[in-house]
Amino acid sequence: MSTRLTTAAITAALALTLAACGGEGAGSGGAAGGGASGEAPEDLTIGVSMPTQTSERWIADGEAVESQLTEAGYDVDLQFAGDDIPTQSQQVDQMITQGADVLIVAAIDGTALGGQLEAAAAAGIPVISYDRLIRDSENVDFYVTFDNFAVGQAQGTALLTGLGVLNADGSAGTATGPFNVELFAGSLDDNNAFFFFDGAMDVLQPFIDDGTLVVKSGQTSIEDAATLRWDQATAQDRMDDLLTGNYNDGSRVDGVLSPYDGISRGIITSLTNAGYGPTTTEGAQPMPIITGQDAEIASIKLIADGVQSSTIFKDTRLLAEQAVSAAQAFLDGSEPEANDTETYDNGVKVVPSYLLEVETVTADNIQPVLVDSGYWTAEEVEAGQAD
Repeated sequence: MSTRLTTAAITAALALTLAACGGEGAGSGGAAGGGASGEAPEDLTIGVSMPTQTSERWIADGEAVESQLTEAGYDVDLQFAGDDIPTQSQQVDQMITQGADVLIVAAIDGTALGGQLEAAAAAGIPVISYDRLIRDSENVDFYVTFDNFAVGQAQGTALLTGLGVLNADGSAGTATGPFNVELFAGSLDDNNAFFFFDGAMDVLQPFIDDGTLVVKSGQTSIEDAATLRWDQATAQDRMDDLLTGNYNDGSRVDGVLSPYDGISRGIITSLTNAGYGPTTTEGAQPMPIITGQDAEIASIKLIADGVQSSTIFKDTRLLAEQAVSAAQAFLDGSEPEANDTETYDNGVKVVPSYLLEVETVTADNIQPVLVDSGYWTAEEVEAGQAD
């Protein structure tokens, strides 16, 4: 994973090292950043709380944030919570009591850390919400993420493009349907799941309304489509149920909206067990068009092999850079740069945010988008696993 830290990222991090000198930690009793204490970066600790190590995406995020903060000279307390809410609460509590100067938190449950955030605010510790918005608290100081509504729109567009309803340039394709599709969403305790689903439905709903797309199960709400904890096995079980309950009449699934690569792989396992496969598999029904997100290496291999059709690439190296930049700003006593101050209302306040762009990956652009950028190597793509 060390290949993910680009020369540009290292250069930016080293620049932050120089800029950090003289910053006073937010937990040191003064105003966040302060500057008067003359503390060097190595005297400051950044607490980084990540939700799980069961997803390679979150491992990559944790390593990218830790690498860049370490390059900048900070002590880093990186903890993974194993998808367990009490564990994450305890870990964040510990970071606060041990004197973290800034917290960077990717929450398991966006509503479960209110007490921890109150304690952080009382100690003068700025909190940066990382990719998943922490809700129902005034003590979220900044949010770094991708344009999550645009992620959903890109997933919906990728589904339509894969079916031939749209061309790559967005113009109308030659395929008119009707196509049987099923919808999957993320975990309801993750605020991003709603943005992804709403963005996708913004694109897909007109085609559902005119009959081009048919959701044969009738399960079109996010509550129907949700996948608790984004779990692969849960997605596989639901796809099994959808096939059993709706496709025993000889009809086939033409497309599946999936918001995340792990969910996509669960869906693919279910479909494979039901007799679907890539066009190279003799006797199999053609695998449906299946979307995804996060460019996980196992799914990139599936895309290269013609099994999964697309994924949304969110460059975690760039997200880590923004988290580091935001932390540095707080430690310098200034405000991080925001490019969105209207969209992300956490139920108590609109949290100033920095949004990054995303890119759709198909078999046609794995090389330029992922390999040439150094995110994955050609050998990793071929093997379907990271070195």
